[in-house]
Amino acid sequence: MSLVAFNQAEDGNIEYKLKLVNPSQYRFEHLVTQMKWRLQEGRGEAVYQIGVEDNGLLVGLSEEEMRASLKTLRRMAEKVGADITILREREVDYDSDVPRKITEVLVRKVPDNQQFLDLRVAVLGNVDSGKSTLLGVLTQGELDNGRGRARLNLFRHLHEIQSGRTSSISFEILGFNSKGEVVNYSDSRTAEEICESSSKMITFIDLAGHHKYLKTTIFGLTSYCPDFAMLVVSANTGIAGTTREHLGLAMALKVPFFIVISKVDLCSKATVERTVKQLERILKQPGCNKLPLLVNSDDDAVTAAQQFAQSPNITPIFTLSSVSGENLDLLKVFLNILPPLTNSKEQEELMQQLTEFQVDEIYTVPEVGTVVGGTLSSGICREGESLVVGPTDDGKFLRLKVCSIQRNRSECRVLRAGQAATLALGPFDRSLLRKGMVMVSPEMNPTICSVFEAEIVLLFHATTFRKGFQVTVHVGNVRQTAIVEKIHGKDKLRTGEKAVVRFRFIKHPEYLKTGAKLLFREGVTKGIGHVTDLQAISAEENSLEETLGPGHLTF
Repeated sequence: MSLVAFNQAEDGNIEYKLKLVNPSQYRFEHLVTQMKWRLQEGRGEAVYQIGVEDNGLLVGLSEEEMRASLKTLRRMAEKVGADITILREREVDYDSDVPRKITEVLVRKVPDNQQFLDLRVAVLGNVDSGKSTLLGVLTQGELDNGRGRARLNLFRHLHEIQSGRTSSISFEILGFNSKGEVVNYSDSRTAEEICESSSKMITFIDLAGHHKYLKTTIFGLTSYCPDFAMLVVSANTGIAGTTREHLGLAMALKVPFFIVISKVDLCSKATVERTVKQLERILKQPGCNKLPLLVNSDDDAVTAAQQFAQSPNITPIFTLSSVSGENLDLLKVFLNILPPLTNSKEQEELMQQLTEFQVDEIYTVPEVGTVVGGTLSSGICREGESLVVGPTDDGKFLRLKVCSIQRNRSECRVLRAGQAATLALGPFDRSLLRKGMVMVSPEMNPTICSVFEAEIVLLFHATTFRKGFQVTVHVGNVRQTAIVEKIHGKDKLRTGEKAVVRFRFIKHPEYLKTGAKLLFREGVTKGIGHVTDLQAISAEENSLEETLGPGHLTF
């Protein structure tokens, strides 16, 4: 660390403190209030740097002063219901005969009322790069035998009935308690117990690596709104198959990503270094413009987690083995400290908006009825709430009632913006629902459209892209074929060109928002962009469906 750290931001969850030796009662109360604020900013966690002045100058403290400061910090944490974990200590060269240290401490709230911090990490990488094995080892706490035993554990924990996830996209959870220790299945804990004892939860979305499942992978990246992506690259094969494509997808969707080079036990040091160099070269190219950061120690892992969240250009790279366990702890340290991208203020603003829930999955559970899985993109959703769902094929919205909510396989009374969950809808007719629908507050008067415009960049096309061309469009959880009706100011587009294009959905209208990120593809054709204009059809004009025909149920 340089002698001057970053200037301390008023916002954010990092607090610089020179020393906390025997504060007066008044000062102590002030410090506790300040800690509450930092914890709120970090949605339940904060980092304290002791021995650092407010302007970021690393002064350091003597052994005795540091001990007294940490004792005060522990008292402060107890007062707000949090635990502290020392992340790292280091000596600083400051004009003094006595050795002086600075200490970085993680303060994390003890979980209460299911309010753990939940981060979603999409797992990308080519087929056979070791994605499922790595997740098996992380979440089970047992190393692999080199023949994929660890990933078999995952298949036992697919929770198909409770969460109804298909095997194409599976979900795994890794919990950290308030002291930063991993809470996993190895102590024969159930998913519910992991949720109860975790202060921070990492939900891994294991996406398909094979090229023929690319549409599933794109759906996972666009609709599940991951906070981060983890790109797994096999050390012995390097950048092969869909690796470049997955890297491009993460960049196009602006999902911050870090890289894990797996299977280092199978290769010589030189081969691993070659793969690292190959990745660094790609990351530094003008198209990527990333700054690779190779993680070799705990200290690097702490720096990587903090810098990664502050600067989108930094890309941490881990080299590890799921068989020998080499460097696996560094990845755990990184995931434990990784802060959320949204602060509490943005979260509050989202929660104050009207309710909007994206429907990603639909299934029927015996004795429960129809269940939908997805993410609450704004507002708050409570058990027993009445919402409307749509648009149907003819553009209508239907009334329904949320009977119960499950989050991470545990009962939950209230769902807040940004959280993923499954909602039970009781006897609502499943055939009326499809992926890509939204459930919103009845007062929202949602606008839907069949025709929309988007500013796009054509990433790759074999010939020329022109009017009448059909593509599969992905916008959030919406996936539908659309036809190109008009390219503004041009007759045709070639690879690398930009334009505003008018699309028309060919099957049914969809709920879209301006500014939403868009991806489209057809064979080898690929493009990205964002929605700029909607030719809206109001649900008012379409009339909110009050009564359905006989045999259908409305609330």
